[in-house]
Amino acid sequence: MLAECFDAQRHLSNMPLFSGFSQAEREQVARGSQLRRFGRGDMVYWAGEHCDAFHFVISGQVKLYVASSNGMEKVVELVGPGQSFAEATMFLPEPHLLNAQALQESLILSVSKEAVFEEIQRNPGFSLRMLSGISHWFQRLLMDVESYSLQNGMQRLIGYLLRDVDLGAKANPGVVTVALPVSKATIASRLSLTPEYFSRVLHQLEADGLIEVCRREIRLLDVHRLARYGTH
Repeated sequence: MLAECFDAQRHLSNMPLFSGFSQAEREQVARGSQLRRFGRGDMVYWAGEHCDAFHFVISGQVKLYVASSNGMEKVVELVGPGQSFAEATMFLPEPHLLNAQALQESLILSVSKEAVFEEIQRNPGFSLRMLSGISHWFQRLLMDVESYSLQNGMQRLIGYLLRDVDLGAKANPGVVTVALPVSKATIASRLSLTPEYFSRVLHQLEADGLIEVCRREIRLLDVHRLARYGTH
């Protein structure tokens, strides 16, 4: 999909999974890699397709989701630059369970299953790194299940807005601006909320002086008060 030449080894060197590799080892993996460009709305893969690679997002945003027969969607994960996806599926005999779609123009480096398995045989330490990545994905999945089970919709939305804020810091961070990477409807689906409820909570938080909303930018006016807001 991407015709011009590219330096896959350079891209691999910027990824934590391959950071400890020598240049020769990265070049070996790079030979089994492909850089692909996707336009907004393009499918990276469909559920049911055979998994023959896992993928790194170089730039852009990818949505992993399930779809029902009546067209309803549930966003499972949003994958941004520096993140990867489909590692776990690559080790299973089953096909992809999720759909993967580019939400904006995206550059994705796909590392073939064959290249990964060859590297595991050569370098046992690599398999430990792969397991670590899969374990982190599984941990995020468990946190999602805990969130859906124990938190109400407002708490989930507040948690999303505060996900990158260090609430333990002694200094008051002042006003914090959160730029939503995708549409509000997509984030609502990721949080298992309806778009209507998502908008209603934003309006309520804004009316109570906790946030200011300007399209996809949300200014958090008092992060500590916001963190306490959904707990009572």
